[in-house]
Amino acid sequence: DAIAWFLHTFRMPLFFTVAGFFAALLLARRGMAGLFRNRGARVLLPLLIFLPLLTLSMHWLTDNAVESVNQLSPLLSWLRDYRAQHGELPSLPGWLHLWFLFYLLLFTVLVWVISALELGAVGAWLAKLPVLALPLALPLLQAPVLAWVSVPWPAPEFLLPSLWALLYFGSYFALGFLLYRHTALLDRWRRFAPWVLLAAVIAYALLFWLSNGLRNFDTTPLQHFSFALLQACTGFWLTLWCLLAAQRWLHSRSAGMRWLADASYWVYLVHLPVLFALQYRLLDWPLHWALKFVMATAATFALCLLSYQLLVRHSVIGRLLNGSTPAHRRAENAVSAV
Repeated sequence: DAIAWFLHTFRMPLFFTVAGFFAALLLARRGMAGLFRNRGARVLLPLLIFLPLLTLSMHWLTDNAVESVNQLSPLLSWLRDYRAQHGELPSLPGWLHLWFLFYLLLFTVLVWVISALELGAVGAWLAKLPVLALPLALPLLQAPVLAWVSVPWPAPEFLLPSLWALLYFGSYFALGFLLYRHTALLDRWRRFAPWVLLAAVIAYALLFWLSNGLRNFDTTPLQHFSFALLQACTGFWLTLWCLLAAQRWLHSRSAGMRWLADASYWVYLVHLPVLFALQYRLLDWPLHWALKFVMATAATFALCLLSYQLLVRHSVIGRLLNGSTPAHRRAENAVSAV
C-alpha cells in the first residue's frame, strides 16, 4: 500500500503535465485546427474504439471469475452475492481507466477557450513570480479541491466530468502548457531538485503515518484538509522532481526509450483486462501474495509489450496510436538533423 499510494500521488498529475506541454507544442506548430485534428485522431478515436471493447472484456472476465474462482476476494464475494440476488452483475457505465483520455479532450477544448479569451498574459505573469512561489502556492490552491473527495483521490471514471478533477488535473495541464511557453522555469527550479524530492517524501511519510496507511476514514474537517494538503504537496513536488530528473537523464536520443514511448499507449489501453485475467486466475493458487504480485506484474508487461511488437506496431492500430510509422519518424529525424 505504501508504494502503490506513493505512485498514485503523482503518476496522473505527471501525465497531465506532459500532456499540457505537448498540447502547447502542437498549438505552436500546427495551430488550433491542427491541435484539434491531432487530438481527434490520437485521443477521441482510440477512446471510441477501445472503450466498448474494454468494457465488454472486463465485464466478461469479472462475471467468469465470480462463477469459477474459489478463493474470492472481498469484491468478488460481494459481486457473487449481488448476482445471486439480482441475476446479473451491477452495471456502472463509466470511462474505466480511459478517463484520462476523456479529460484530455476536455482540456483541449479549454485550450481553445483560453486562446479565444486571450488569457496568455496570465502565464507570463506566473513565470515572473519568485522562483519558489509556484511550488509553494499551487499545493495550497489544490488542497481545497482535493478536500472535496476522499484521500487518496479516487479515479474520476464516471461519464459526467467531476468538478474537482477538472480543477485539480486541469492545474497540471496548465502547468505543462506554461512550461512549454516558459522553459526557463525548469532551469530556475533545478538547483532545488534534491530538496523538492526530500520535501515530497517527508510530506508523503506524514500523510501515510497520520492517516493510518490512508485508511483513516473517520476524520474531522481539519484532519481531512490536512491530509488533502499533504497529498497535494506530495503530488506537485514529485511531479516537479520527475520533470527535472527527466530533463537531466532523458535528454538524449535513445532507441530503447523511443520504442517504450511508442508501446506505452498500447500498454495503457490493454493492460487492465490482461492484469485482471491473470489476477483472477492467481486467486486460487496457494502462493504468497508477494510472489503473485511479481508474477502478475511481469506477465502483464510481457504480454502487453510482446503483443505490441508482434501484432500492433506495424499495423493500422499502431499507426493510429503512434501517429506515424517508425520509418516515417526516421525520415522526419533525418530531415530535422539536416
